[in-house]
Amino acid sequence: MQLTDEQAMMRDSVRDFVETEVAPVASEAEENAEFPEAVWDMLSELDLTSMTIPEEYGGFDADMVTYSLINEELARGHLSLATALSVHCLATSCISKFGTDEQKERWLPEMRDGRPVGAFALSEPHAGSNPAEMSTEARKEGDEYVINGTKQWITNGERSGVVILFAKTDRDDPNTVTQFLVPKDIDGLEVGPHEEKMGLKASDTTTLIFEDARIPAENRLTEVGKGLKAAFSILTGGRIAIASQAVGLAQAAFEDAVEYANEREQFGEPIIEHQAISQKLADMGTDLQAARLLTRDAARKNQDGVHPKSASMAKYFASEAAVSIAEDAVHVHGGYGYTKDFDVERYYRDAKITTIYEGTSEIQKKVIARHLKE
Repeated sequence: MQLTDEQAMMRDSVRDFVETEVAPVASEAEENAEFPEAVWDMLSELDLTSMTIPEEYGGFDADMVTYSLINEELARGHLSLATALSVHCLATSCISKFGTDEQKERWLPEMRDGRPVGAFALSEPHAGSNPAEMSTEARKEGDEYVINGTKQWITNGERSGVVILFAKTDRDDPNTVTQFLVPKDIDGLEVGPHEEKMGLKASDTTTLIFEDARIPAENRLTEVGKGLKAAFSILTGGRIAIASQAVGLAQAAFEDAVEYANEREQFGEPIIEHQAISQKLADMGTDLQAARLLTRDAARKNQDGVHPKSASMAKYFASEAAVSIAEDAVHVHGGYGYTKDFDVERYYRDAKITTIYEGTSEIQKKVIARHLKE
């Protein structure tokens, strides 16, 4: 699990950036439910908005371990920011992997700089864990596709300028799911209101409503019917990003718990000296290290190919560990942990989403079990 000098340098650079620029504004961004656009522009200056863009288009083109490390460090400071970036990178991944030369030349140089922001529209109100049941349709009419349907839980839903859309070319045929590139400024595309969420309040999460929205036929990214296969291959990398973010959030919660336990005194000594607290911290530290190692292993295995089992194992274990570690961090803080005076309250609310988006824990276990038969 040794890092190269370049990987360690990048991790340390992002860690410094998080401590100086991200962490200080995270609580205010969450309190006001406003995305920190100024910090996003700083991510662009660091080339982090181009992590999944090939070098020939001016991108960073990070290896999977570096990509994982960056997600971990950003989430350690602000999960909403890390989530927005990982979804933007999902979008640029789709264009990089499936786009034509013309599509790449048109969009990647701009998205490299973080504007336009990318969104990834797969889920629907009645088709979350099983996207094959989607009802959004992109029907071919001449040299255009006409889109009708609703996508839900779209990160960067309002602030994005490009949407990677998955839709059926025939609503009645489950084998016609296809991937499209949709500019946000087209007629017939409406952004719904922001979701009121338990956590990730600074994250821009909306519905996208398509009513006779038209795009040129050349905006299709995959062959007709190849959309789901494309989505699942991209989501394997996305799940490593979420696992990494879960590790980063858990790291922040663990560090705060250890610091508080060393400072807080009860019965004449720091509470870390009490067995109940020290053993809780030992469990937290062990789960955190296990989650990090699983995630690092998945990143290495998926560097030069697609290894869904390792990605799902990492995402499942790390996300569940993040919830447990964040909850225990609240307990270590006692009553103070239940107030907004301490960041562990936010970590606890944010942690839960890592077990849900880009495939629930139940879906991850289903993927793992399927690959155990191989």
